[in-house]
Amino acid sequence: MYAIVEIAGQQFKVAKDQKVFVHRLQEKEGSKVTFDNVLLLDDGKVTIGAPAIKGAAVTAKILKHLKGDKVIVFKKKRRKGYKVKNGHRQYLSEIQIDSIIASGAKKTIAKKEEPKKEAPKAEAKKEVAPVAAKKAPVKAAKTDDLSKKTVAELKVMAKAKGIEGISSMKKADLIAALS
Repeated sequence: MYAIVEIAGQQFKVAKDQKVFVHRLQEKEGSKVTFDNVLLLDDGKVTIGAPAIKGAAVTAKILKHLKGDKVIVFKKKRRKGYKVKNGHRQYLSEIQIDSIIASGAKKTIAKKEEPKKEAPKAEAKKEVAPVAAKKAPVKAAKTDDLSKKTVAELKVMAKAKGIEGISSMKKADLIAALS
């Protein structure tokens, strides 16, 4: 039985009791990890996920953390006097596959930091006008109210009143037509 599983951004073909070197994992040495992104599973019959098989998982134990062999990175441009020699050692983790579960595994939930909730903004206090002022309509106050509205709001009001040709009107024309 083998499985193709995605571990740390790479795909590996793994079997039970196999040791694999993968990119460095965050967990400590000796801890158990579960990989639930199983792409293919072969247990007598081949099961292919779309993209992953639901309920399938691979459990492994981290044996040790280490660094890989040194890779020499040498850059040269001929006839220019340009030579750069660099080295690189990849951080790796050695894991041993404990088991391959075909179905029934629970999906592990990655820890996500929840965004901090902002305090509700204080609502602006509106001054209440006296009742007598509301009853007496003033034309200047009405045009001030219309000038505070957007063109879209003015067009809706004009359409409700039955005014034609509002699509080509500017804000000042709409205010004049509604007054």
